[in-house]
Amino acid sequence: MTIIAATIVFLVAVIGTRTIALRPTGMQNFLEWLVDFVKGIISSTMDLKTGARFITLGLTLLLFVFVSNMLGLPLAIVYNHELWWKAPTADPVMTLTLAVMVVALTHYYGIKLKGFKEYGKDYFRPMPFLFPLKIIEEFANTLTLGLRLYGNMFAGEILLALLVGLAVNGYEVGIASGIVGTVLAAIPMMIWIAFKMFIGSIQAFIFVMLTMVYMAHKVSHDH
Repeated sequence: MTIIAATIVFLVAVIGTRTIALRPTGMQNFLEWLVDFVKGIISSTMDLKTGARFITLGLTLLLFVFVSNMLGLPLAIVYNHELWWKAPTADPVMTLTLAVMVVALTHYYGIKLKGFKEYGKDYFRPMPFLFPLKIIEEFANTLTLGLRLYGNMFAGEILLALLVGLAVNGYEVGIASGIVGTVLAAIPMMIWIAFKMFIGSIQAFIFVMLTMVYMAHKVSHDH
């Protein structure tokens, strides 16, 4: 599922930039809007002169997390009692891996832009005794960044699975029971899918926003 999500993002990027026009239309217009959207996120957290280097990172994360969140909506494929088709972000290994990569990047750019000595001093500002708390904060940021995304997507897929079960399990008893279960589950399922699309979009935005907030704390000289 991770490969599928990455492939979709790659194809969107290739198709959107295949023909660059002065007056953008179609996919190019969509991608340029996304770039402006990511610029807005970055400029709200740090100076755009510093943050411009993170536009590609923000755009990639936004597209990948959004596509990953949406993959679990249209269908689920179970083979040998194992779920093969689901949202990659409904797996804690995926979301925590993304979180670790993001936090590692913040340290890398913090050292690159400030220098190791100046970067190290930030852990003792404004008071040296806060150093242990800042170390704990690094682990807490990693866990909350990954588990927030995982919890929202996993809970959504569990509820969808319960609604699907309500729709199909009745047929084991009889056709009438199956039809009643399908009718009862249809409307809640449509409502929940629409809500899950909204939640998936919001979670993609939040993930990118928090990434840029953490990055700003590492690279900005006023923090």
